[in-house]
Amino acid sequence: MDMRYHGFITDYDGTLANNDRVIPEAVQALVQLKATGRKMILVTGRQLEELKAVFPEYALFDRIVAENGAVLYRPSMLEIQLLGVPLPESFKQLLKKQDVPFVAGHVIVASWEPYQDAVLDAIRSTGLEYQLIFNKGAVMVLPPGVNKATGLHQALRELQLSEHNVVAIGDAENDHAMLLAVECAVAVQNALPQVSGIADWTTGKSFGEGVVQLIGRLIDDDLQSLDQCLKRHYLTLGQEMDGTPFQICPYDEHILLAGTSGFGKTTLAAAFIEKLVAKGYQFCLVDPEGDYQELPGVLTIGDGIQPPLIGEVTNLLNKAEENVVVCILAIPLSDRPLYFKKLWHALAELRRTIGHPHFLIMDEAHHLMPRANRTGPVEFLENLNSFIAITTRPELLDHQLVKMVNTALVMGEMPAETMRSFASMLPEEMVLPAHLMFQKGDVLVWQKSQPQPRLIRSDMPVPLLLRHKRKYATGDMGYNSFYFNGPAHRMNLKASNLIMFIQMGSGVDDETWSYHLGRHDYSNWFRNSVKDEKLALCAEKIEGEALNAGASRKAIFKAIEERYTLPA
Repeated sequence: MDMRYHGFITDYDGTLANNDRVIPEAVQALVQLKATGRKMILVTGRQLEELKAVFPEYALFDRIVAENGAVLYRPSMLEIQLLGVPLPESFKQLLKKQDVPFVAGHVIVASWEPYQDAVLDAIRSTGLEYQLIFNKGAVMVLPPGVNKATGLHQALRELQLSEHNVVAIGDAENDHAMLLAVECAVAVQNALPQVSGIADWTTGKSFGEGVVQLIGRLIDDDLQSLDQCLKRHYLTLGQEMDGTPFQICPYDEHILLAGTSGFGKTTLAAAFIEKLVAKGYQFCLVDPEGDYQELPGVLTIGDGIQPPLIGEVTNLLNKAEENVVVCILAIPLSDRPLYFKKLWHALAELRRTIGHPHFLIMDEAHHLMPRANRTGPVEFLENLNSFIAITTRPELLDHQLVKMVNTALVMGEMPAETMRSFASMLPEEMVLPAHLMFQKGDVLVWQKSQPQPRLIRSDMPVPLLLRHKRKYATGDMGYNSFYFNGPAHRMNLKASNLIMFIQMGSGVDDETWSYHLGRHDYSNWFRNSVKDEKLALCAEKIEGEALNAGASRKAIFKAIEERYTLPA
């Protein structure tokens, strides 16, 4: 099985280090982790020069994101890149006039509580929309849109990695954005409660010992033991007949989508593709008939005249944000299995080295891996991580592929007969229900973990308005931003998007949070500004449940995360 986690990200203060000190065991664990070939990124609120002075082993890391996402450092090349515009000297002079203690980095200015009100006054006086980030008593002033997640995103793209192939560990408010962005979010045992609340797992030990604990599990089993903790990433494809969501894991799923044409198979495939895009999972779709060349935001290689070059495909897929359709319409039917075999070898190498593409989608899969395969044994199938094979008739597929399937979705005329055809090629026995009341939109589902086939109601694809969702998640909503001001209106913290809403909501005091909760400000903002009625209804329910500040924060943040990939 390919490695799932190709990157390790850690915060410094309160996570890797305690009172500036990193224990020798943590340094040794980092050395051992680096030897596995994984990339390591240190993400900190500290200034780079200060970090180097207290942590001489900093060069163990492939990248360092400093100043809370505003500075990127490449240790092997001794290169510094600013990821934000430095705050002007006039702002610093204003803080000096007000006797506000601060330190200035390459980009940010940092002060401490209880000077946040004075810092806010200085921000208002400048007329510039700087943002405040809180971190256990520290108050950091940054340019709009800069945080640990944005800095991490830049570092990952340089290393050709996706957020879905990394694990991150942290402890404080300013780690929220980073932890929400990654596949597996871990909190050290000493983390703030609101950080532990959003983490997929909390270590049993504090500080560096907790980091050692996480690295040990990462080396031992690639965090397979935490798979059940990651259901926030599952893809919802419909509803069970009792109304509960039907979900699949985005990792290690081998899906067969089968059935006659004209009964919703293509529609369900489109819904599945939309779910992948919405969650930020990269896919490569092999298109034998030219049916997917108009997918919005997806690059197509090949057409009815020009066969796709495998090198062009892999060059694009090296960039984790690119999804690719491989149109093989120009390749003769008899040559397609051999072409696909070469393509898969290339994709398998990508997955081995960088962990993506996350899903391989094979439309008309019987053209690619037919039962009568003249290209020889398909020995490389063992390396298929997550795939979906789409076909009209399962019996036309290579039996070795069929035996790998762990989820079968059947639609169309006579679904029971199609499922029996699939079942006849499995080593285990399948017993179909005696009577099936099959309606349009229903899908007959078999899962290896639940061998009794059952009906579900499929999702129909809805245009995702991806540009607007990205704006709401990480862009600048302008006058539609949310403002935390509290009952006495002593502050005016602007959350220009959902990720900033979570960051600032984590940092404000309980009185301020509860003030807006009681006024239904959160649900009103989601409805009128974010224009997400489902999120608004969810927030309304939370606002009416008389939860305390901590529980309501956790519930609202979770509702946002389930509907938006942060960052997009």
